[in-house]
Amino acid sequence: METMKHWSLLHECIVVCLLFTTVGKGSACEAPSSPECFRRTAEAPVYRCEWSMNKTTESDVTFDLYMYIDHRKKHAGIKETYKIITKDELGIVEEEYDIWVEAHIGNSSCASTNRSVVLSHTVKYEAPKHISMSWLKNNLSLSWTASEKHPAAAEIRLRRDAHRTDSWGKITKNTTSDTSMYHVLVVNLLKDTVYQVQIRHRSTKALNPLWSDWSPVVIVPAELEQKPEVTMNITLSNGTRKVALTWKKMPHAATYSLNDTQSSNGCTCTKNRDRINTTETTYTTFVSYSAVNISVIGRNAAGSSPQAILQVPAVPAAGLKICDNTSDVRKRLEKKTCVELYELQDGDSRPENVTHLTSKNMKDYVRYLYFKHKCVGRKLQTVTMCIYYRKEDAPLREPKDFIAFSETHTSINLSWKAIPSADQRGFLTHYSLCSVKDSSQDERKECHKISASVMKYRLGNLMQGTQYNVSLVGVTRVGEGPEATVTVNTLPEKPVNVLWSLCLLILFFLLTTSCTCILKRIKEKIFPAVPTPVIQDFIPFQPESQDFLERKEEVDELTLLQLHPEGKSVPEDAEESAVLAGEWEEDTDEDEDNERWDSRMSGGSSDEGLSPGSTGEALRSSREGEITDVVQLDNEIAMLIYKKGLVFDVKRDSL
Repeated sequence: METMKHWSLLHECIVVCLLFTTVGKGSACEAPSSPECFRRTAEAPVYRCEWSMNKTTESDVTFDLYMYIDHRKKHAGIKETYKIITKDELGIVEEEYDIWVEAHIGNSSCASTNRSVVLSHTVKYEAPKHISMSWLKNNLSLSWTASEKHPAAAEIRLRRDAHRTDSWGKITKNTTSDTSMYHVLVVNLLKDTVYQVQIRHRSTKALNPLWSDWSPVVIVPAELEQKPEVTMNITLSNGTRKVALTWKKMPHAATYSLNDTQSSNGCTCTKNRDRINTTETTYTTFVSYSAVNISVIGRNAAGSSPQAILQVPAVPAAGLKICDNTSDVRKRLEKKTCVELYELQDGDSRPENVTHLTSKNMKDYVRYLYFKHKCVGRKLQTVTMCIYYRKEDAPLREPKDFIAFSETHTSINLSWKAIPSADQRGFLTHYSLCSVKDSSQDERKECHKISASVMKYRLGNLMQGTQYNVSLVGVTRVGEGPEATVTVNTLPEKPVNVLWSLCLLILFFLLTTSCTCILKRIKEKIFPAVPTPVIQDFIPFQPESQDFLERKEEVDELTLLQLHPEGKSVPEDAEESAVLAGEWEEDTDEDEDNERWDSRMSGGSSDEGLSPGSTGEALRSSREGEITDVVQLDNEIAMLIYKKGLVFDVKRDSL
């Protein structure tokens, strides 16, 4: 012990002397910092001693490291500001060392202060590396590579990136750890703000832990809360589809990652099947006719945004035929050829239902949408599309919701829903619709084949007022499935509606009458009626007594004159109208003479004559009647002249 004290006193004297010597020579040499000697982990066999010096620009600076325990050990001629020493070189590490550094610049020398340390108790981690970060709401999760398996103490300082002149805020916390990473959660921050962060850590198990150096400043970007807004344009071209994607630039996003399900499933014409990273906001790819999901994600150092998924649906399977040669489906594929099978469930061909062609995952009685692709010019091109069943059977279920509606006297409308694809169990070739009268047991069914794509049908040529049993079954290449039935009744023959018929009859009568009146008025306007002469009824002369007939006729000379009333002249119009009346007057006179002759002959025998007295009376009566007739005729002609505004020119020959 006495020896140890003497060596310690001697070291202190040497250091003091060196200091005075340095001061005496001026400022040619500046003393380095006191050295720190440690190991990186508690189990590391190598120790590191390091120090610092303000003026290190001189290339001729050398350092001597002194480590004193029971004797002095000198490591001279060190060009760097650190020294690596193995455990074997030290020998003893569990006891306390006195350590100092002496710097030499030219002819000047200067020494650091002395530091006493037990090397086995001192651990100093390396500065944190591989720092990652993520936002959990308004809390920041920081992770970095663990130096040891047990947790460590961490000191975190941060400030807003927009205020770089502000002082640092410090937070000290113990980390949580797994086998390879340290984790710290910094709470109550703003996730939409950019921060600067530095971290240092130290051991919690060592007896003399030292803080590590600060990590480089790390920028923590704001959280990406929204998914990218992506638009898609699809162009079909000869078995392939060109998909052009465009999206808006996202604030705080550094890169964008894209991936598609077709490439990840192995159907690609390129060797690279990983995600595609880009800093651009546009991307163009080529996909086949099968269904593909394309995802776009914005990324930065703090994490990634929600992914925008764009579904590129498969080319519609409607109208596809069943695969002709199933051996082609099962045989080994040629090079640069890819096959995809989509399990169709009620017409659903979404990308998540895609399976690869293997004998293990294919099922019997399941409908698959079969695609065969080839690489043509580094583009995936679809060369075959069809419906494929590994094994078929008759349908397991009947058509759903089979109903009848809109019944008429001779027809009925029917509708139904398709058999679910899982129950079809084979390629549905058609539906069979049959009908038979319910009242007849021996009558033959009348059946119709209906396309498998049709869900409505109008059944005609039925009898009025009859009940029918109608059945519908689905048919595959193997056979018919269960039938769906419905009973329908056509409408009976309706009796004649008397009231309706009467109304129609009345309407017809009114229309006919109206049309007749209208036509008559039109005819009267265009063809006015010609007036008809008035002929008075002839009243034959009846003798007053039989004696009168017995009188003998006396023949005198007669002169017949046409008399006109006094003071009345015949107008010229009446004379012209007399021409028209003359013709029928002559006929009338002849008829009257004949009638008079007949009447006279009927009064007596043919061989008896008229007496002279009766002849005179007859002549007078005849003359008076003729005068009366002439007056009446003139009056009638005058009336005819002005009847309905018509004027006739009457002309009469004077006797």
